[in-house]
Amino acid sequence: MLIDSNNKFLSQRSHPKMTLIKTQIKDDQLILSTSTTGSVSLPLNPDNGTAIETSIWSDQCIAKTTSQQASQWLTDFLGIECQIVYQPDEIIRPVDPDFAKSTDKVYFSDGFPFLICSQASLATLNQSLDIQIPIQRFRPNLVIANCDSYAEDSWRKITINNITFRLPKPCSRCSVPSIDCDTAETNKEPLIALNKARRWNNHIYFGQNALHDNTGELVVGNPVQINRTGSNQPPL
Repeated sequence: MLIDSNNKFLSQRSHPKMTLIKTQIKDDQLILSTSTTGSVSLPLNPDNGTAIETSIWSDQCIAKTTSQQASQWLTDFLGIECQIVYQPDEIIRPVDPDFAKSTDKVYFSDGFPFLICSQASLATLNQSLDIQIPIQRFRPNLVIANCDSYAEDSWRKITINNITFRLPKPCSRCSVPSIDCDTAETNKEPLIALNKARRWNNHIYFGQNALHDNTGELVVGNPVQINRTGSNQPPL
C-alpha cells in the first residue's frame, strides 16, 4: 500500500496517475514499473521494517515500512511524498462483521479480499456506451465468463476448484472506473451509464464482494459452480 506523509492510504481516486504503475512478481521480488521511468524492485516477503500505524478509511492498521529506494522511486513518479508499506502476517485486519465471520480477514483492500465481476455484465454495460471499456477499469480479482449479465447479483455461494466463496455484499462504485488504465485520464463514463442502470439507495453498483472459506489454487479456465442463490443484491 502507498501512504502519504500522514500515514494515510493513497488511492487512484485522488491520484489517478497511480494507475500507470505496473506490477510484476518474479521469484521473490515485486517489480514496479512505468513506461517512462523504468522499474524498481523490492522484496515480496520482507522480514523487517518499522511498524507504523496507518489509516484506510476509518480503519487504523499496523503496517511495516519496506524499501526506501522503492518509496523514493514512487515519490519521484507521483510527485508527492509517499512510501510503500506492507502488512505482516501476524497483523489481523477483520472484515466488517455485518457481512463476515469473525475469522475473516483482509489486507489493504478497501474492505473485502475478493471482487467478482462477469464478462456478460461488462458486455451489457458497454452496449450503452460510446466507448468500449475493459474489465480492468473495475479492478476485479475474479472475472467469470459464460453466465447471464448481472447473474452475479443473485449468487450467494460459489465454488471454484474446490475453493468456496461467499458473496455477502454488492460493490458500490467510486470514481476509479472512470480512469483510463493506459493514460490515467478520467472520463464521465461509465459512471453516467451506471447511474442510469445500476443505481440504488444513492449508490451505483457493479460486481460483488467475496470472501473465501478455504485456500487453494485458481487457474484461468477453472469451472465455476453456483452453490446457492438469493434475491438480487442490489435489488435491481
